[in-house]
Amino acid sequence: MEDDLSPTAVSDAVWSAQDTTPAAIEAALSTLVAERHRENECYVAARALNLVCIVDAQFSGEVANRLRRVGRYHASRTVVCSVSPGRATIDARATVASEADPRPGEFSLMRETVVVSVGERHVPHLARIVDPLVVTDLSTVVWSPHGNRAAVDSLVAPAGGTRPIAQTVLLDSASEPDQRAALDRVCTLAQRAAVVDLGWLRATPWRERVAAHYDPAGRRPELGTISKVSVRHGSDSLVSGLLLIGWLCDRLGWRPEQLTRHGDLLRGRARSRRGEVELRLEPTGIMRVPGLSGVEIRSDLGSVLALERGEGGLTARRTERGGEQRSWTVLGASRGEPGILGEGIRHTLLPDATYAPALAAARSMLA
Repeated sequence: MEDDLSPTAVSDAVWSAQDTTPAAIEAALSTLVAERHRENECYVAARALNLVCIVDAQFSGEVANRLRRVGRYHASRTVVCSVSPGRATIDARATVASEADPRPGEFSLMRETVVVSVGERHVPHLARIVDPLVVTDLSTVVWSPHGNRAAVDSLVAPAGGTRPIAQTVLLDSASEPDQRAALDRVCTLAQRAAVVDLGWLRATPWRERVAAHYDPAGRRPELGTISKVSVRHGSDSLVSGLLLIGWLCDRLGWRPEQLTRHGDLLRGRARSRRGEVELRLEPTGIMRVPGLSGVEIRSDLGSVLALERGEGGLTARRTERGGEQRSWTVLGASRGEPGILGEGIRHTLLPDATYAPALAAARSMLA
């Protein structure tokens, strides 16, 4: 795998070998870290998180570019398993990189990247390959952007009753062409490990603005009068829309029913304490980035909150009971697609307790 998946570095040390073993890779990596520290004691190994990436070798450049854009959220140690059809041996390249040259009295963190080239024959045994390469006693996250389910399962639920290597699965529900299958898969994984879903994180600014809008004491009674929720989403982001509605159902105590399809629309209802709430999900075609394009929440008292994707953030519009309207821009609300992977890595250390019940509600709507 030729692409360099290390963070942009001022100083680094590199080791590589062909037809090697996990034990030899681990020994070489430990030697690199020790040598860098002996050269300058201000170089200190970062110790917060292991990230295991499972990628198809032919798409390694794409993954390398995404990892470079995670900013300060690089894992302490990244283990990339690059899978090639027909490969029989294990090759490896290890890098210990520092992002800055430390001044006297300062420290510079070293982050470690190991790219392990394996074949499809190694995938069922990936846990045995990865286990020596992750830092003991650190939380380990597995991310497989190309779906390789067998590889992920080998790390979160290894055969033989051995302990799992990864405690968290980082995934993107929007990457699955079959939305129901995507939700089934996430629900299954959530029974074995913590799940961080990029599809959920893309809707974070929308959830934050909805929550903030109804947070003032004078508006909270409106939550009990909501009669309709409409969500517009990219053609590949239905799950993000379902999760947003699932979140509302969980937080407001609604009981969602199964949605039905009407052409491109999904429509249904949820039962609230006061009555029924109409639910509507509408695709808006192919968007430049995955996610939502609009949310509208109507009250049976006549008030409306509408959020639209706009340049630099979200455009909000509030219609009062008497028909008076005002609009404003929520600056910086959109985190943008380049930074979503970094947000995902950060959230592996900050579990979101509202995701699981929102996921359950979303699954029940798409039964």
